[in-house]
Amino acid sequence: MTTTRRRVAALLVALGAGLATATGAAAQAAPKEFRIGYQKVGVVVVARQQRTIEKRLAPQGIAVRWVEFQAGPPLLEALNAGSLDFGFAQAAGSTLVYVGASVLSGDGEAIVVKAGSPIRTVADLKGRTVAVGRGTSSHNLLVTALEKAGLSISDVKPAYLLPSDAGPAFANGSVEAWVIWDPYLALAQAQNDTRILTTSRQTHAVSDFFLASRTFADRYPGIVTAAVEGMAEAASWAEVHRDQVAQALATVTGVPYAIEKGVADRTEFGVGPVTEALLAKQQATADRFHRLGLIPRAIQVRDAVWTPPRT
Repeated sequence: MTTTRRRVAALLVALGAGLATATGAAAQAAPKEFRIGYQKVGVVVVARQQRTIEKRLAPQGIAVRWVEFQAGPPLLEALNAGSLDFGFAQAAGSTLVYVGASVLSGDGEAIVVKAGSPIRTVADLKGRTVAVGRGTSSHNLLVTALEKAGLSISDVKPAYLLPSDAGPAFANGSVEAWVIWDPYLALAQAQNDTRILTTSRQTHAVSDFFLASRTFADRYPGIVTAAVEGMAEAASWAEVHRDQVAQALATVTGVPYAIEKGVADRTEFGVGPVTEALLAKQQATADRFHRLGLIPRAIQVRDAVWTPPRT
């Protein structure tokens, strides 16, 4: 499984969703609460601020609960445990299904070193200590970049840290490189002593995938569809209102507007179905993570793509 950045890519514990179980031929009752795991990035922040999902579910009397995570792996754990109904991350697993995706990302994820570092290329990372979130999209970026440089993950010294710990480690020199996503990347760049070795666009463009538990998606397809449509509405708005997106991000993250403006300007907003191109990318990631032992068995990503029932 891979997660997104930031993103992306999770999150929670049982929050009392109030899921009702129908018996016999009775119709499945709607849940009282729809639980969404998220990270404070991009279109997710816009959707939450504008209540695009809430507005679609309000007529059914369904409340939306948003649960924040710092990174993707914890979010996925919460989804797998049944503590969430819907999440934003990249993953593939037996209990989770892909219900939608964002467009391929831009340059909002990168491998960085200090400006004065003797490390000039990805190949120079050999033998160096690199901070990266285990199982995140940044982990995927690091492995892919190393492979393109003729190296493997065993050629570096990974320091598996979440951003809250990796940032200080990078700042004080405890690690020599950092693989990170926005807004942490933008914050590091703002220090004027950071140099980029490669970005996700240059190495391995990624997408945010929207996930749901298979049981929930099959039981409540209308709710899942409404959530994806709400995200698509927010993405369309964000694409032409980047200043407002930056302000929204600055408000919820505490990151200065000028920095979040740079993040918004280099983010590609768009939400749609899981296309063949995205499937191929995610399958390559799944295969790579299986080789690394992060996924215990080989998987076929296509098997985890959810198809809404025809109405």
